[in-house]
Formats: sequence, C-alpha cells, structure tokens
Amino acid sequence: MSGIIAQNSGRHTGLVKASSVTSSDAVWNLIKTYTASGDADLSFVEGTDGVDFTAYDEFVFKFIDIHPSGNGVDFQFNGSSDGGSNYNVTKTTALFNAYHDEADSATDLGYRTGEDLAQSTSPQTFQVDYGNDNDQSGCGTLHLFSPSDTTFVKHFIIRQNNYHAADYTIDAHIAGYFNTTSAVDAVQFSFNSGTIDAGQISLYGIS
Repeated sequence: MSGIIAQNSGRHTGLVKASSVTSSDAVWNLIKTYTASGDADLSFVEGTDGVDFTAYDEFVFKFIDIHPSGNGVDFQFNGSSDGGSNYNVTKTTALFNAYHDEADSATDLGYRTGEDLAQSTSPQTFQVDYGNDNDQSGCGTLHLFSPSDTTFVKHFIIRQNNYHAADYTIDAHIAGYFNTTSAVDAVQFSFNSGTIDAGQISLYGIS
C-alpha cells in the first residue's frame, strides 16, 4: 500500500493504482472528497454525491490537515445505520498512543482508557486536544471493512497524528468494530465543539 500512496502523492481525483498491476494489487477508487470551511461536520451518506457503501468490501477515509475552530477540541467520528438520520451505532474499541513535545521534555507510550469505548453509541475520538494555531492540524486514515454486510460486525482500523494544543505530536492507533449486523450506510466526522475550519476528507473504495 505504501508504494501505491507514494506513486500518487498529492493526487485527490480519479483512479489511483500501482504502476505495475498484478492480481494482488489494490486499486484506490476515489469516491468523494469534501473540503471543510467552517463546517459543523463532514458526512458521507449512502446515495449522496456518489457514495455507495455496497460497492466495495474495504473503504478508506483519508483526512488531511484537519483544522478546528476551537482550541483543545477532540476530532471524532460515528456511524449510522439509518441513512444519516442518527449517528449512534454501538461500538467497542481499543486505543493507544505515543506522544512527544516540542521542548523534548515529555514522552509516553500507553493505552488510553479514557478514549476507548465499550458498547457505546458515543462518537469514537481520533485524538483529543487538537490545537487551532494557524499551523496546527491533524492527518490520518480510517479503514472500514464491509459496511454493507448484514451478517458480521463492521471492523475499522485508524492511524492518525495530530498537533496537540500544548505543542505535542501525538500518534494514535485505534481499532474496533460497529457492533451491528445492520448495514452501516453513513459516516460522520466532527469535533466535539466548534467547527471544522479547514482540511479535506476523501473516501476511497479499495478493489
């Protein structure tokens, strides 16, 4: 996958794939990109703007330079099983992160008990305390597997880094599942307070 990304660095439209295709090569099919500008949320809803969660078994959301209006706010996401009327799908997750401050005075690697979920309908936090200085933002990926399946739960894996309000880099690793056999047909991104002032979120279907 890293070779595919490197081959297509900075590309946000069209079909993304490796330069040498074999039967095992993944093809990244861009479905939709939303660009934030003071939005309360960015939501990808089945049947809207070409979004089709039945088209692939794996989807990747890439969020790039997400910048909040508020300082020290938490970037988060949730799923819907009713076309976006409610974002409250039950989730169980695990989360650990590493951090290091610019002053080189604080480091840590550990499990985050306050940010995981156990059979909760609350949003899952990507990371807490995003900074809103002009140069502060967060980037990462969310992999979602088989959201339209009606037999199994819906697994997801997240990797992201953000520029903390107190001038830390924080590298988060999150995984879990939507604990439902209903299809997940919408995914929403937001901050727990304020708006998404800048940044892009792109949805790819992997084939």
